[in-house]
Amino acid sequence: MITMQFSVRPGQGEASGFDLGDMVWSGELGEARSAGHTPDQGMMIYLSVPLLLDGLVAWLRGRDRTLEFIGADTSFALTFRKEKRHLSLASAAGPIGTASAGELTEAVLRAAEQLAAEGLASLPDTDSARPDYLAALHAFRTEFPTT
Repeated sequence: MITMQFSVRPGQGEASGFDLGDMVWSGELGEARSAGHTPDQGMMIYLSVPLLLDGLVAWLRGRDRTLEFIGADTSFALTFRKEKRHLSLASAAGPIGTASAGELTEAVLRAAEQLAAEGLASLPDTDSARPDYLAALHAFRTEFPTT
């Protein structure tokens, strides 16, 4: 089982689609955090989450066995692999865990929806990150509806 959390860093002034944020991914084998590294691995979180959602849709529906995710404006990277009976997730530091496709998509959707509920409304109406984020979230929900 893999869990994740997406967050916006506090104290950045007026909210923007370019706000820095972090991801924490945890599993039975380890953890990967974008925070606490030198150099910093924080990312433009409102751009990175849609990038992740869109990448996962294409990868899970496609034939590629591996997906390399790198957040927007960061060196934080994750590697997703299709194994025989499950999906695996690793970072540069090592393995994080395994999950079924359903478990992974449900966990990613939950984390993306939580970030949307907690911070997306604070973005100015004219910020293009908001409709992009919502479109990627809608497409992901449509492709992988939860029960």
